[in-house]
Amino acid sequence: MNHSYTIGIDVGGTNTDAALLCDAEVVALIKVPTDHQDLLSSTKEALQTILDHYKGAEPVKLHLSTTLSTNVIAEGRGAPTKVVAVPGPGVNLRSLSFPFSIIELEGYIDHRGREVSPLDMDQVLALRDVCDDGEALAVVGKFSQRNPIHEQQLARELAKWHSGVISLGHRLSGRANFPRRIVTTYLNASIAKHQGDFLKVWEDVQGTDISEIAILKADGGTMTLNDSRERAIESILSGPAASIMGVKALSQCPENNYLIVDIGGTTTDLAAVVDGEVLYERDGATIAGYKTLVPAVLTRSIGLGGDSKVTYEEGLGITIGPQRAGMPVCLGGKHLTPTDAAVALGLASIGEREAAIQGWNTWAETFGIRGEDLARQVLDTFTAQLARAVDDFYRELENMPLYTVHEVLNPPELRPRYIVGLGAPAGVYLPPLAAHLDLPCEVLPFSAGANAIGAAAARTTVGVTLQADTELGRVTIPEMGYQEELHRPLFFDIGKARELAEAKTREYASSLGYDATGEIYIVEEESFQMVRGFRTVGQTHMVRTQLRPEVRKVRGDIK
Repeated sequence: MNHSYTIGIDVGGTNTDAALLCDAEVVALIKVPTDHQDLLSSTKEALQTILDHYKGAEPVKLHLSTTLSTNVIAEGRGAPTKVVAVPGPGVNLRSLSFPFSIIELEGYIDHRGREVSPLDMDQVLALRDVCDDGEALAVVGKFSQRNPIHEQQLARELAKWHSGVISLGHRLSGRANFPRRIVTTYLNASIAKHQGDFLKVWEDVQGTDISEIAILKADGGTMTLNDSRERAIESILSGPAASIMGVKALSQCPENNYLIVDIGGTTTDLAAVVDGEVLYERDGATIAGYKTLVPAVLTRSIGLGGDSKVTYEEGLGITIGPQRAGMPVCLGGKHLTPTDAAVALGLASIGEREAAIQGWNTWAETFGIRGEDLARQVLDTFTAQLARAVDDFYRELENMPLYTVHEVLNPPELRPRYIVGLGAPAGVYLPPLAAHLDLPCEVLPFSAGANAIGAAAARTTVGVTLQADTELGRVTIPEMGYQEELHRPLFFDIGKARELAEAKTREYASSLGYDATGEIYIVEEESFQMVRGFRTVGQTHMVRTQLRPEVRKVRGDIK
């Protein structure tokens, strides 16, 4: 009997986790410290360690969830990048105060995708005088998602002399938000070289022990190495996505509305499931203050974890985080942490318990109390801070604007009826949180490595944005670079637009080497009548479809 083996690796703030799955069974889990100065070495160490547990003969699939792109953006280490924009009339990009330089060119594609005026070729040729060959270029037109001809023309002209990265906005998103598409394309161009260097190493690995490698995306799906080379930006924030996929793979939660709490050493991530579906960012991911169009699960991260710094201030009492204290005292560190409180109270069995007890006794003497009582106060404070963060999270969700008539008339019930937790400390901190919120809870099996299991169990996802104009008789799918004439445009309605979008989603997925047989759902759609001279002259349709991010279910015990 043939089995399918998959390794999932998730690079976390404190540790890098790896899981080996055989079909729906967990074969092994390992954990190595994350080296933030050399993420690649941490990832390769985790891979080699987990491969020691593999006894099969056939090659293994590898799914990587990496913080590489996220860190490059957050730390401002992206390559020097210029944006070449074709905004058309009525757009004042300077008023938007982008934190990077933009070169504006003349030319105009209107909102229906018609070329009103061509590019000024003198300006295009002059780009060679203001752009360095070594810097990355981001090329973005205002309505390129409805007709990418100007972006494609610019790419051809620039490639004649520019040997660096050239990112095109219409290949990254088919949505209409021009400022966010500029930011998305800029970030994609700036991190592309880092991503390329990272991928070269893994391309050498592929084909030996590893049959194929996929990169986890911010929406919980995966993409191939080649796909991630062109759209590196989609790999940001894949860590929270790995955790959510771990919940979907392992949880037995009986409720449709529940809170996901991922407690790590450095941070705790919160996510919400409503009506059985994980909530996604409506407009796209925000990273380091940059608002993008990258599809992403909706998560919020707080600086509260097992290794957080514990401080006391007169009048404020005990506070925890947001800084990380480093290694707990029970593991040889110098500063007491919530982990030390759990160990001292016998709630966790790691490291030297006596060292933790002594640490709390010594500090407690300054307050005239017992060390045990001080440790318990720290755990109570942890619970209280986490409960406040949960309440803030749901208040934010409830204050998000409603956009559709259905949502206005039938606002969803958002509040959770259950809590599902993961992360190495979840068994300690989740039950008190659940009691505080008066909710039942589930700590996932393999809680400490559930994020790596989620990365391994995740399946491929891809989406397209179809734009159709029946008066012009044209349909465009920017992600595919697809533009065709409509056959019998007068009969092309929103139903036919959905059917074509679904077919093209499967075609696009197949062209990228993905499994195209999964469920396709409609992310967003709109349809408008075009009226001229008191009569209808046509319709415009927009349909965004996607292969739903899914996981295979995983059993909660070791094979």
